[in-house]
Amino acid sequence: MDNKKLLSWPILRFIVLKFKLLLRTHNWTLPITLMVMGVIVLGSGVGKSTHKSFLASFLGIQPAIAQRVSPSDVWQQVYQQLPDFPKENKYISKETGKVAENNTLASRLIRYHIYVKERAPNYRLDWKLTLADYLDANEIMYDMTYPGNDALRENPIEGDRAAIKRLSRSQRDAVVQVLTNIFTPSPNTTTTPQ
Repeated sequence: MDNKKLLSWPILRFIVLKFKLLLRTHNWTLPITLMVMGVIVLGSGVGKSTHKSFLASFLGIQPAIAQRVSPSDVWQQVYQQLPDFPKENKYISKETGKVAENNTLASRLIRYHIYVKERAPNYRLDWKLTLADYLDANEIMYDMTYPGNDALRENPIEGDRAAIKRLSRSQRDAVVQVLTNIFTPSPNTTTTPQ
């Protein structure tokens, strides 16, 4: 016997036995409820795949991504893959009074995208919309909410916008692609039901 029949037969048999038992008691609400539940269970794909697949389809449980990307670490990966991307890290920290070397254009771009605009980090279109904000072609960027405004003596928004405007279209496309690739899990890190 194949796997499909083994998975659906015990459940179907249980439902039929319970249905017969309840028919003897002449209480019709419970048998109807059980019939509806049986249709739901059998229609949800119990016989189609494994027990895991049943739980995923019936309960809406999805497999977890094995490794999540931390936005605070991504900026370093951007500069590893795009060494010519402007750093714009010449600003002075309010706290230390020294140059905040880790407060880069890439880190502020990522924080603006994820935390200020609350856009999804794994879609190219969302990154393009963010770059359009920097180019004055989409939404207004506000000085008070821009990343770095609270930590740096000088708000870096104007310098960052100028740096993005100096990039060519192909350079902007490369930034979008790198950021999308970093935040999108590769196919070999997720499991697919068999």
